[in-house]
Amino acid sequence: MPTKGNAKATSRKSPGASLKAGNATTLVVVESPAKAKSIQKMLGPGYEVKASLGHVADLPERELGVDVARDFAPTYEVKKDKKAVVEELRRAAQGKRLLIATDPDREGEAIGWHVARLLERDPKEPLRVEFHEITPKVVRQAVERPRPIDQNLVDAQQARRVLDRLVGYNLSPLLSLEFRKRALSAGRVQSVALRLVVEREEAIEAFRREEYWTLEGLFEVQGKTFPALLHEVEGQRLWTGQGEKEGKLHLATEAQALALAERAQTLPYRVAQVEVRERRKSPPPPFTTSTLQQAASSRLGYTAGRTMRIAQRLYEGVDLPEGTVGLITYMRTDSVRVSPEAVALAREVIGEMYGPAYLPEAPRVYRNRKEGVQDAHEAIRPTDPRRTPEGVRPYLSEEEYRLYDLIWRRFLASQMKDALYEQTVILLEGQGQPRFTFRAAGSVLRFEGYLKAWGREGEDEEEAPPVPAVPQGAEARLLQARPEQHFTEPPPRYTDATLVKTMEELGIGRPSTYAPTLETLEKRGYVERKGRTLLPTPLGRQIVHYLKERFPRVVAYEFTAQMEEGLDQVEEGKVPWPKVVWEFYEPFLKELSQVPKKTCPQCGRPLELKVSRFGQFLGCTGYPECTYTEPLERKKEAEPIGEACPKCGRPLVRKEGRYGSFIACSGYPECDYTRDDGTPTGHTCPKCGSRVLEKRSKRGKPYYKCESNACDFLSFYPLLDQTCPSCGWPLVGKGQGACMNPACPAHDPKLVPLPKAQATSASKGGKTARRKAASGASSRTGAKAKGKGQGASPPKPPSDWEELKPFLQELAPEERGAVEALALGEPLSPENAKLAQRALFKLRMRKGRARKETVAP
Repeated sequence: MPTKGNAKATSRKSPGASLKAGNATTLVVVESPAKAKSIQKMLGPGYEVKASLGHVADLPERELGVDVARDFAPTYEVKKDKKAVVEELRRAAQGKRLLIATDPDREGEAIGWHVARLLERDPKEPLRVEFHEITPKVVRQAVERPRPIDQNLVDAQQARRVLDRLVGYNLSPLLSLEFRKRALSAGRVQSVALRLVVEREEAIEAFRREEYWTLEGLFEVQGKTFPALLHEVEGQRLWTGQGEKEGKLHLATEAQALALAERAQTLPYRVAQVEVRERRKSPPPPFTTSTLQQAASSRLGYTAGRTMRIAQRLYEGVDLPEGTVGLITYMRTDSVRVSPEAVALAREVIGEMYGPAYLPEAPRVYRNRKEGVQDAHEAIRPTDPRRTPEGVRPYLSEEEYRLYDLIWRRFLASQMKDALYEQTVILLEGQGQPRFTFRAAGSVLRFEGYLKAWGREGEDEEEAPPVPAVPQGAEARLLQARPEQHFTEPPPRYTDATLVKTMEELGIGRPSTYAPTLETLEKRGYVERKGRTLLPTPLGRQIVHYLKERFPRVVAYEFTAQMEEGLDQVEEGKVPWPKVVWEFYEPFLKELSQVPKKTCPQCGRPLELKVSRFGQFLGCTGYPECTYTEPLERKKEAEPIGEACPKCGRPLVRKEGRYGSFIACSGYPECDYTRDDGTPTGHTCPKCGSRVLEKRSKRGKPYYKCESNACDFLSFYPLLDQTCPSCGWPLVGKGQGACMNPACPAHDPKLVPLPKAQATSASKGGKTARRKAASGASSRTGAKAKGKGQGASPPKPPSDWEELKPFLQELAPEERGAVEALALGEPLSPENAKLAQRALFKLRMRKGRARKETVAP
């Protein structure tokens, strides 16, 4: 989910957005252009609606901006990229009534407060309006009932921002110093969420799986056969968990299981008990932010950030034949409350679509189970449940349709009858010593109830194969007793859904923070995705261990939850916000003061992180008396890989380049052999016969590439062991297997990666570019071949040649000859053109280093 300060500035202008100032008497300020467009259409010509594009003011970028000595008084300034926006709002507000309709939460209230200040309006005036849903009726009613800005909400957001700045401003440079790496950050919520992921991975690694056995018997009762599992032996319940448990029977070896199976088969049995009972399963409540993210992750495979971006569009408004309207209520909420009007509409739709049998006698009322829930917002629901997903599907993208369908079904299900299951349990008891008891259980769905709308995905555990009806007391015969081996399983890795759920249970973060927290962890390289699961990177582990050692309170679950409760109390007006900040800052300062400082080797004073136009570096705090500096990131030494260069026989080494690691000859520059670095897949390239490697993009997504730099084979899908029956190329893992050979009649054009220019056009122009790329896929291979051969246009001479000439002597002779020929405009062979481009790259890198060396620190 993007932060409010990053709202997109591009948007199609609505008809009302071009109104002259003289035609409108009221200026309405919202956050996003899409929301402005929707509201402008609903309010008409008497109003002019403009977007602030998120936050217009914030703490300064390059300094703390918080006066700790004056009760943490913050200093705000207009953001650089919002100065033009603020000036436009000032012009538009002249002589007009002002209404501020930013999002109905703490952050929206703070944005509104900044807008009022910058437009020189009193926040105590009635100028704040809230839209919990963007529909014509609600919007018109809201603008007729403005209120003053709620200072308690502003203070709560201000406290959160100050806390985050105090942590980030002090910890982020410290992490960069400690790990000698750029762009590291630490946050109050982010660091605790990372700790959860790291500790779960450590628990998985520390887990030692244990073998255990169960015993399944096949019984016959009155001609009916069915399986049953060993339940007890002499009153001792069978234990299938980790380790031994007192008073429980644990079959740890096959020998134990076989001995029991042999003894069990010698005994006669009877049906000791038959229990048939009805079990009701009530529907879940409508969505909150966290439960929406969990369901979208498990059912749709969406990340938390993607879910919130789609939900934002559904909330802000969609163009329907009836006009522009928001399809869902506000999507940042932790309340399950629903208005009586919405419940009445839901019951009406349920009766019409599913029939009276699915409608409970009285409306269902859900209550928030957790304390501290902000109940100002309703749960996430459709603004009008009569707008069915299929009815609005033509006006939505596929991902918008799927998420709206999920929200709509969940809301209707929450007002439907219970699902009814019939459960049957049969106990079969042995007649002898030791006394064996086997148990057979079955469950059958008798009435779908709310599952009719919500679906049965994820409900499989509620059903088990039915067992036959047998009379109690009947004789039973054990036909077979079969031991089955099992192993205990480690705890599962976190997904977006389970991590958000855990954070909510621990009281870490709030609805608006879940998605940004997960996105930050991934963006900073602290976690990576493997399918839907989250894995900590080595850097993420190191940071957590460092923070736990140096700042145990910052990453403590209970302490972070207490801070969230403190912010809630500020919102309720019970506690002044500086008091809450001080409760965090005081222990944080103590921990900070105990961190050992890195010192200057020349004068002994502390080193600090500094920033120049060339990036970050370490410098002495005694400057200008001491001018000591050193690079922030230490250059990684070449690492031998134990292979000989196929070109010259010298050892190969792994090096780090601007695009990641690669394999090169240790004899460089005499030998220029290089190849890609990656994990071998066991497949050979269908184009050149070299190995195919698995590599990862900057975002952590895997792709598959030939290790030879001269070969252009690339796949975004894993290669399968099956080959194409038409051409012999390995199939790739899309669907049941697909061929990506452009010359094959079974080829799927979508599998060929787009050329860079077409890929850019596709991302901007969408379907048209993709169709063109698909239709031309069969000719791409030939085009590439032509580009490498004689038909290719010659490379252009470098425009900065005079600046590069002083460094020519540092090149190998063949590289120098190729690049000089290029500068003179001479035609080059494909090999020499490639050599010249490589030489140019080296020269420009050397020129850049020379510039840095001449700049004073």
